[in-house]
Amino acid sequence: MTTPPNEPASVKGELVYFVPPADGSRPWSNPNGATAATQVKNWETAVHHVDIANLRGKEYSVSLDVNGFQFYKVPATHQKFDNDADIEKEYYPKSVELVKKLLGASKAVVFYHTIRRRRPGELDSVDKRQPVPLVHVDQTPQSAASRVRRHMPAEDAPKLLEKRYQIINLWRPIGRPAYDWPLALCDWNSVDYKRDLVPTTLRYPDREGESFSVAYNDSHRWNYLKGMTPDEFVLIKCSDSQGDGKTSLLTAHTAFEDPSTPPDAPLRESIELRLLVFYD
Repeated sequence: MTTPPNEPASVKGELVYFVPPADGSRPWSNPNGATAATQVKNWETAVHHVDIANLRGKEYSVSLDVNGFQFYKVPATHQKFDNDADIEKEYYPKSVELVKKLLGASKAVVFYHTIRRRRPGELDSVDKRQPVPLVHVDQTPQSAASRVRRHMPAEDAPKLLEKRYQIINLWRPIGRPAYDWPLALCDWNSVDYKRDLVPTTLRYPDREGESFSVAYNDSHRWNYLKGMTPDEFVLIKCSDSQGDGKTSLLTAHTAFEDPSTPPDAPLRESIELRLLVFYD
């Protein structure tokens, strides 16, 4: 399959990467500051211009266990996404069953969701999340295991941790196609795990978590699906305990400004679900 006419085969995007602390200390950040301006971290960032391939027309050429992400087209029966209680009641169960069916999993549990709406001129805040223009991975193996212990019954967690488990992000545009600040996804096969991924402590008021910051590597292969519609979604692998040396373990990703997007395109709105996924 080829890119449709009038669609760019690729674009040049500005991606923001991690730069380690100059003093060699372990990186950390406070992700839940009152606003982005008050977030505290001990590391810097650098912008790199990279080619980002448009997979429109080739969206089924990538897969979760090979590349770390996979696109699907299944409309959501829940459409409003303006009330957390309704999302949990209506969207969660349908998504759980969908993920189990698509991945052949024995169990899936949603532990978190975020609505992101781009608001130019406003700062990101805890209750008004915006697209994240920073290359990152949401989990490390250690924090993924901690999520299992935190969200699953204490009597079940040890056995669940003995078998294969994943953390999967189900990302979907809502309300309109996501031409504005779409999601770029890095092919797992282009990532140097030991060189590129840097464990970073996340300091919350009541606990500490951990994610991977991502250092620049010119071998990274970036992709996006231009104009994803609300009927489309992507499963993004945040973590996988498989560890067989062949299966993808994670996906670095970031929002980016697509230079081919018309200036009058509607502002991006999206929802992401984080799921613990288990296999017998």
